[in-house]
Amino acid sequence: MFQGFPPQAVDFLWGLRFNNDRGWFEPRKQQFRELVDQPMRELALQTQQAMLEKYPRQQLEMRVCRIYRDARRLHGRGPYKDHLWFVIHRPVDGGMGALPCFYFELAPERHSMGMGYWSATPLTMAKFRARVDRDPNPMEKLARRIARQDRFVLEGERYARPKKDVGKLLDPWYNRKNLSLNWDRNCEGSLFTPELAGELLDGFTFLMPYYLYFDSLDSERPPEEP
Repeated sequence: MFQGFPPQAVDFLWGLRFNNDRGWFEPRKQQFRELVDQPMRELALQTQQAMLEKYPRQQLEMRVCRIYRDARRLHGRGPYKDHLWFVIHRPVDGGMGALPCFYFELAPERHSMGMGYWSATPLTMAKFRARVDRDPNPMEKLARRIARQDRFVLEGERYARPKKDVGKLLDPWYNRKNLSLNWDRNCEGSLFTPELAGELLDGFTFLMPYYLYFDSLDSERPPEEP
């Protein structure tokens, strides 16, 4: 059962950010497991189980990231991640791939939750735009719902040239290469308590209509060529 992250978990991640090398990490590996990795896995499992109980038809699975960076992609960075996360998404052959997912992330300066579609393919976003063109009403309702709250913020890379002018309400969604709904907070308060698990479940419940909308694009037929 998740009891909250120890305050020392944040101190550990700050230390790792400024001492990102094997010599610093190896003597502190057990600290990492106790302070960061174990609570993260407890939170991930508890959240996944709660989501499965609430949405049994979704068959959601979870994945906790490893602290080790891919040695082929260090690009001058240290061998360890200084921010850790877990994701929850539907099962898919061959790994996560280009799927929307729920996430929680812990970094030295913040913790975040949300729903992301960071690896959406150009084809997927073309399907999204075609769907909005056919019937904008469902997306308009979702866009208004986000506008009425002040926690989750829409982010994502925008096209240098907008695809189309669809009006003020839908433009922030329509003209992006990828998107996510993120809630960032400082490392304080409920991060160190069992209440964080309930907050994640509440947040993911709010985001479920967005997850379902974008996840359903995967099975939609490609749009016809103009």
